[in-house]
Amino acid sequence: MTWWSDNTLRLVQNNLREIDADMDIDLLMKQLKELDANVLMMNAGGIFAFHPSKLQYQYVTPYLKKDLLGEAIKKAYENGMRFIARFDFSKAHESIFQQRPEWFYRSKDGREVNYFGIVHTCLNGGYQQQYSLEILTEVLTQYDVDGVFFNMFGYQNWDYSGNYYGICYCDSCKTRFKEMYDMELPDNEDRHSERYRSYREFQEKTSVEILEKIHAHIKRLKPDAAISTYHPHKVDIVRHESTTSLTRPHPKWLYSAAENIMPISGSYEGKLVSNCSINAIDLTYRFTGVSRYETEVRLYENIANGSGLDFCIIGAFEGYPDKENLESVAKVFRFHKQYEHLFGRFQSMADVVLVKPSSSSIRNSQKEYLGVFKMLKEAHITFDVMKQERLERLTGSNARLIILPGIERLSEQELRMIEAAQSRGMSVLATGGALASQESALEVLFAAKPGEWIEDTTASYVLTDDKEMFPELKQRDWVIVNGPFAAVEFAADAALKLRYIEAASFGPPERAYGHKLTAYYGLGITPPRKEGSGLGAYIAWNVGELYYDQGFADHKQIVLGAIDHGLHGTRTLSTSAHPSVEMTFNQLPDGSYMLQLLNLSGFNGVTYEEPLPMNELEVRLSGIDSVKVVHALGDASAAELEQDDQAVKLFIPRLETYAAYHLI
Repeated sequence: MTWWSDNTLRLVQNNLREIDADMDIDLLMKQLKELDANVLMMNAGGIFAFHPSKLQYQYVTPYLKKDLLGEAIKKAYENGMRFIARFDFSKAHESIFQQRPEWFYRSKDGREVNYFGIVHTCLNGGYQQQYSLEILTEVLTQYDVDGVFFNMFGYQNWDYSGNYYGICYCDSCKTRFKEMYDMELPDNEDRHSERYRSYREFQEKTSVEILEKIHAHIKRLKPDAAISTYHPHKVDIVRHESTTSLTRPHPKWLYSAAENIMPISGSYEGKLVSNCSINAIDLTYRFTGVSRYETEVRLYENIANGSGLDFCIIGAFEGYPDKENLESVAKVFRFHKQYEHLFGRFQSMADVVLVKPSSSSIRNSQKEYLGVFKMLKEAHITFDVMKQERLERLTGSNARLIILPGIERLSEQELRMIEAAQSRGMSVLATGGALASQESALEVLFAAKPGEWIEDTTASYVLTDDKEMFPELKQRDWVIVNGPFAAVEFAADAALKLRYIEAASFGPPERAYGHKLTAYYGLGITPPRKEGSGLGAYIAWNVGELYYDQGFADHKQIVLGAIDHGLHGTRTLSTSAHPSVEMTFNQLPDGSYMLQLLNLSGFNGVTYEEPLPMNELEVRLSGIDSVKVVHALGDASAAELEQDDQAVKLFIPRLETYAAYHLI
């Protein structure tokens, strides 16, 4: 049992500037206690040391007048808090570059990246490979820290202004890549290039290797220390961030916290995920926070989806020019402290497993995945997220349907794991033309064969010919197709839906006619191949991507129709709540249940405002043990309970921002 195993972190990170080296730690402790924080994360070393380091290549901030790190650790413990030391080895002071230039990143033309006196290092260089361990040794042997966090771990090819510098061509990268692959580094980033695909594999392998080295080193020095960074390998606490950016393309992603958390909790056993709500609206504007309602959404999504609480500001609270969000942070932290015994140990009640595509695929499936994620949240379908590379976790899943959103290709092992799950009774649904060129996967999972790709589908449609499967489309006979369409060939016994309507002239309006039905179908459903196995359903075009980008409800209704068919018309959770209510339902280790509702109606697509109260919500829970009593947590309105042999029903009179119910 480790100190973090109970998953009740209420972490605050003060992301120090070098000028904060003389900060008032007593005042900081008072402010953290007012927030009910139980973990403090603060800078220790790397770019700047905030302690009097004796190491030759550890640059100490010139503003240091005391041992800030030592004082912060001591007083955190005195106030009942854990302390995680933050390191950043992705960059170092330019004085170190002048002494050891071979440790640093080089662009294709041999230039370093010097950003206002801070220079990018390379993961394969001596600074990260060897010297970082000396920096860690100095801190871990002199200070009693509870954990270590690595910021910006991995290959860093961008500067803080958003300039991209490309692959690192330093001598260390050239040598290691040549040794591992007998190739020169790629001269471009063509995702179709074998050399570039090998380079992406090289990045992952070398990242895993250094994490193993760091893990062994830290655990040898301090076995009880938690290791945390953004990569999951050999890490105890996987950290993610919910951020905003002025340059990020729309649509603005409403489910940032949930989607950061779910692929980790659904893919790994024994790893915590801590999703940090970054207060700042952008790296370029660190001193103004996002809307307090956005902060509340992130923090409530954290605890609803299985993370603890995590919040970060730049510098110290004293003098920080935007204090608006602190009241919201304190409110959620205080609620979590009161009921922490009920959080952090959720057991899945998922009907569906959504597979998150590997980032190495040529055809980018991220939008398809996010669109389906959004559909599931809005439809209140209980689901887990599982990374493509972690499909061995299917063996322990009680879900009844697997969704493969736009996945380009499965390895032989991945295919066998899905095939085994299907043979055990789990149905499989593919969207976005997934696996369209992988003959073995199509045959095994869908009894289908590859056909042509129709790349240009402008002015094409599908015919909604089954109004029972798609009841919300009774008055809409055609749904648009836009993007590649996989005209796969289905088996003779497949149920064929959504016949493809070929394009015709769309202008001038006098010539907007001539569409014809084709022999292709947008949805094929293959019945179970043996008794007790699951069916296979295949959607031939990018319905998830279209929903993510455009939000047309038609595409969501098509996917939901296919999901309900795969679930045989039954869901664990059904509700009268509006799609803007995010809902999670989990079992606790003692056999009781937790239902959580988060009102997202204050989000208008760009801005977060106060949510509109929801009245008279009904939630129906099927296939669960009987419930004797329902406790409303915090200021949630009391729920009325009804049950029969079929289901447990809750009647919730009013939902403000968030409500949680413990069902015993």
